[in-house]
Amino acid sequence: MPFFRALRPLASLAPLAALAACAHAAAMPADEHAGHAMPMPAHAPTAAGAMHASAQGAALPAGADEARARLAASPRHGEWAMVRTGPADSVRAWVVYPERRDAAPVVLVVHEIFGLSDWIRSVADQLAAEGFIAIAPDLLTMKNVPAGPTGETDPDSARVAIRTLDPADVHRQLRAVAAYGMGLPAAQKRYGIVGFCWGGGTSFAHAVRSPELGASVVYYGTSPTTAELASVRAPVLGLYGENDARVNATIAPADSALRALGKTYERHVFAGAGHGFLRQQDGQSGANLTATQQAWPLTVGWFRRYLEAPGAAR
Repeated sequence: MPFFRALRPLASLAPLAALAACAHAAAMPADEHAGHAMPMPAHAPTAAGAMHASAQGAALPAGADEARARLAASPRHGEWAMVRTGPADSVRAWVVYPERRDAAPVVLVVHEIFGLSDWIRSVADQLAAEGFIAIAPDLLTMKNVPAGPTGETDPDSARVAIRTLDPADVHRQLRAVAAYGMGLPAAQKRYGIVGFCWGGGTSFAHAVRSPELGASVVYYGTSPTTAELASVRAPVLGLYGENDARVNATIAPADSALRALGKTYERHVFAGAGHGFLRQQDGQSGANLTATQQAWPLTVGWFRRYLEAPGAAR
């Protein structure tokens, strides 16, 4: 892969048991970023949510149009790695390191239906700026989707290929990438996950499938079925745009089920924002940027609250 700036040795990991498929992953509309009707009243972030962060002053991730320039200007060390995820498969991953004095928690950054993009890599870079080792795996590696000079997958090819993924394989690979990350010398033995669009649904499903997970953040992704939610162990933060009816129809059932089960689930629906608001910050007549300004500090605060070791020095 000629666009790799650096290539770590293969991380040899034992095969992991196959995980049950999650129901939502197979049915994905052709354009996840199309506008949707309003599904439910929006609400502002709660006071409890605001407490999660010293992150209120956090810089925002770049929008899609600024991502490549932001990456080029980043002072942080980022490199490509190939991670062995099973006896016959590997995934390439973009790894970004924070500048901090002690070991850092690991956060997996799961791409949208468009595949691993410069924008997703820039989100990983921003998480590293906040003190996390951020790893963005290309879950289409074994599908041989064409990639450009920066490693960005062709979005049209990715959209087709992503529907052929077996959810059990996806979660097996994510757990392998997490193990790789937590095995890095600069890492804590704690990991979280954040995903967007298809990756948002995947990050919620990973909270069902991975008992080792420390925290999950879901950006505008569908929820698992209520029957699956009993297996959730990690705290889940859900961040949604108001104008995203298909996704938001799955919020209330999940909220009710998780509350009844005594699980930690905090959700925010941002007024006027659409699907993909963090990527398209210039859309929905200003509402997407407002949503981003509220959602990103909550994201950083969530990971600091649930992943950072007590007394960690950033």
